[in-house]
Amino acid sequence: MSEDAFRRAEDAPKLFVVPAPGTELAVPEDLAPAEADEVVDGEIVRYRQPIPARRVLPVWIVDPVERRHATSWATAYARHHVLYYGARAPLYVLRIASYTPRGAYRVTRQWAGWAFDAEAAALRRDAVVRSDHDTYFKHAHLRNERVKLRLIVSGSVAGAAVVAASVGTVFLPLTPWALLITLLAVLGYIGRPLDRVLIERSVITGADGVAPRLTPSMVIRALGALGNAEINKALGKGGEGITFAGDPLRDGPGWRADVDLPFGVTAKDVIGKRDRLASGLRRPIGCVWPEPDVDEHEGRLILWVGDKPLNRQTPAAWPLLTDVADVFKPLPLGVDQRGRPVTVTLIFANLLIGSLPRMGKTFSLRVLLLALALDVTIEHRVFELKGTGDLACMSKLAHHYASGLGDDAALACLESLRELDRELVLRADRIKRLPKHLAPESKLTRAICNDRRLKLWPIVLTVDEAQNLFSHSQYGDEAGELAERIIKVGPAMGVILILATQRPDAKSLPTGISANVVMRFALKVMDQASNDMILGTSRYKNGTKATDFSRKDLGIGYLLGEGDEPQTVRTYYVDSPAAEAITDRALALRQEAGTVTGVAAGEVEAIAPAETLVDHALSVFRAGEDALWNEVIVARLAEVHPELYGEWDARDLGNALAGHGVNRRQLERDDGDGTRKNRRGVDRLALEEVTQKRP
Repeated sequence: MSEDAFRRAEDAPKLFVVPAPGTELAVPEDLAPAEADEVVDGEIVRYRQPIPARRVLPVWIVDPVERRHATSWATAYARHHVLYYGARAPLYVLRIASYTPRGAYRVTRQWAGWAFDAEAAALRRDAVVRSDHDTYFKHAHLRNERVKLRLIVSGSVAGAAVVAASVGTVFLPLTPWALLITLLAVLGYIGRPLDRVLIERSVITGADGVAPRLTPSMVIRALGALGNAEINKALGKGGEGITFAGDPLRDGPGWRADVDLPFGVTAKDVIGKRDRLASGLRRPIGCVWPEPDVDEHEGRLILWVGDKPLNRQTPAAWPLLTDVADVFKPLPLGVDQRGRPVTVTLIFANLLIGSLPRMGKTFSLRVLLLALALDVTIEHRVFELKGTGDLACMSKLAHHYASGLGDDAALACLESLRELDRELVLRADRIKRLPKHLAPESKLTRAICNDRRLKLWPIVLTVDEAQNLFSHSQYGDEAGELAERIIKVGPAMGVILILATQRPDAKSLPTGISANVVMRFALKVMDQASNDMILGTSRYKNGTKATDFSRKDLGIGYLLGEGDEPQTVRTYYVDSPAAEAITDRALALRQEAGTVTGVAAGEVEAIAPAETLVDHALSVFRAGEDALWNEVIVARLAEVHPELYGEWDARDLGNALAGHGVNRRQLERDDGDGTRKNRRGVDRLALEEVTQKRP
């Protein structure tokens, strides 16, 4: 056989001939049929390929993170069983005690039948019926010998037990009680009903963080519920079936199954129906995360089912609390559904963040800006066009900074874009004139950025609520053109643009911008159009649906551009006091390195927000009103500023006012129907005191 023919034979699917009845055929171990395979006598049946050998030790033994998750799961599993059976212990004791008389009767009857040779009674009766005296006397003599021996044995055992109990009572006073309890327990067990269990089984339903074990039958049942014609055909009689590349196993805080889908079915066909898959598994959608296996084939599905929904898992700590960062290296963004760190590499890339209001968009943006702040070579230009001061911590080290809803902040952002557009021309010339030994590929490096004399340090321009800039009646068109040009050529020259928006439509986010952004992060959005505007065309169709996230999934979204496939990310959470401490440390590092410029150095005046939430709240008070409920204030704010407060509720308003230092209290007021009710509210005087304290 030629080498090519040999390889083709090796690569071909294995065939196994099933012998007809009465014949024997040796079956290679690696070709043994699976349980789900159908065997037909005398026919050639195709079987799956043998599973590749796994590593010697499982991952949870080798990897410390996996070991911690496995230990946590085992502890929770044991705790659940201990609490379940412990809480029902009194019931089990009473149940066993009630079965004791019946157990004593069964033991006595069994002993009496054995001791008095009940098993041979039928033979003796048969001899009497047949009047066979010789046979009867023979059996009677044999019975007498057996009864005598068995009574002696019974007496000896009983005597030994009495002696042992007496000795134990002398040396161990608790022996009688222990013997009595043991005897009652044994008799209760013997007297139990034979048609049902004595103790109820502990059913794992996902409570207390303990998820049911994922089994192949559960996965197959869930896949069959998707309504996919090829899967249904495969599950039918004579189909190829669904196979697994090994048994489901623990993977982090959940279970993982590697599934080989039927021929012609891709992993994306399943990913696009995550809600139905979750229903088939009887698990919350926040626990079910299917993804393709990019290292195998298009039909390999990795199904990961978590113990808890992602929004209920313990938040991970931000890893740079005591460390520094480098824009040329991956920066921490958050963790995925399995608790593994997710990073982004922003050098030579741009980033677009989009979501509905109040879903964690600005907080996710702030996590990245805080990481970038710890690279002392970066020049920051931060524009927060909502005016609430969410990114105010960056003003102390930014080159340009503006915050506000008015025209001043939008104009400042436009001026910065104009300056960057001119800077790109200068940078192209500087990079072209760099010595070949310093930039052999005409590309920025860490060493080039560190040399301040070359004036090629990284520049990061951040625009939060970018829709307020691009939809501006006066500045929007020019800003869109400049941003599109910077996005296309800026990354190669170390100029990075980060945009965050809550209204991703063609007017608020020009298509020239959304089409050229390399990296995208989408938290919850409302519809397919918004989903594809942020993540890219056809992403919704391919199963990457940010619409599936709920209002409780704060800070959870899909990240595209960092890897081959979309990544599910729960961003780190850094509160305002921690953000201030981080930027204080970043400022100290910059002062030591001599890289403080612009607003931070006092060279350029920062544009503060002309109006804040406190000003907006004051503006909705009417003549004669000295206090209002939060519900009334937020309803009026939604009418006046729907783009800012349209999605807010009373709790959102209370939390935001607390961040501005506004005192809230319980207010008893007329509900409008003549009844008095007590609800949380704000005094006009409390708002005025905050505005008077501002510089």
